Amino acid sequence: MTDADTHDAGGASDEVAQLRAEVAALRAELDETNQGVLALYAELDIQAEQLRQASDLKSRFLSYMSHEFRTPLGSILSIASLLSDELDGPLSPEQHKQVSYIRSSAGELSDMVNDLLDLAKIEAGRITISPAWFDMLDLFSALRGMFRPIVDTSAVDLIFEEPVGLPRLYTDDKKLAQILRNFISNSLKFTQRGEVRISAKLESEHEIRFAVSDTGIGIPEELHGKLFEDFSQVDSPLQKRLRGTGLGLSLCKRFAELLGGRVGLTSQPGRGSTFFVVIPLALAQEQDDE
Repeated sequence: MTDADTHDAGGASDEVAQLRAEVAALRAELDETNQGVLALYAELDIQAEQLRQASDLKSRFLSYMSHEFRTPLGSILSIASLLSDELDGPLSPEQHKQVSYIRSSAGELSDMVNDLLDLAKIEAGRITISPAWFDMLDLFSALRGMFRPIVDTSAVDLIFEEPVGLPRLYTDDKKLAQILRNFISNSLKFTQRGEVRISAKLESEHEIRFAVSDTGIGIPEELHGKLFEDFSQVDSPLQKRLRGTGLGLSLCKRFAELLGGRVGLTSQPGRGSTFFVVIPLALAQEQDDE
């Protein structure tokens, strides 16, 4: 072997040794990275479990608190109703006014408690969907009767457009009624004069759209995306004197999703608002089973 061959062999050996060293360093770096990734996954699992436990604790607290509040609130409403009916003797005009304040305040608090209880049930996965066939005329008639006492004493007209030519629905009518009740209540709160109009029309071959339009204060566009979040409320002079949890519209969104649908709104300040829910004409079988 010549000196040149010896030199070439030595150079190749040095290159191999260098490559082996680089491979070993890369392998060590990869091992270290893998250990870091595994540690990160473990930490994420721990945090996810902590979040699940916190969410479960919150849901149980809301559920327990709501149940405990409902009994005394029911007693207050019952006693106020007995007093208002004058079963134990006549009341003066001032006493009637005070009793009406008690009933109104207890009713508002009862609505808040019911919203919190619904939220707790949804987050705990304990809300059940019970679909059945029903006619929209019956739904609108029930809603009209429910809001008649409120509308009779206000300057706002509540108008239900007749659902002419629309098919029967197969869905949970109670959940749908709750969505529309929240929309109507919300519109009545923020409409001082004019009208609140409820309508239904086909959105597509398989979907129907219910809308509640009002001539109220309207909502700036930058707030539209936040309205359906938990505890979200519109900042307005009317809101400051109208109490609530800010859960009504959030629950509407969640109920609509349980029915396989979606909610939305269009609104401009000073020109009123339209809240709508779009749901399937017939609830899918797999949602029914779920």
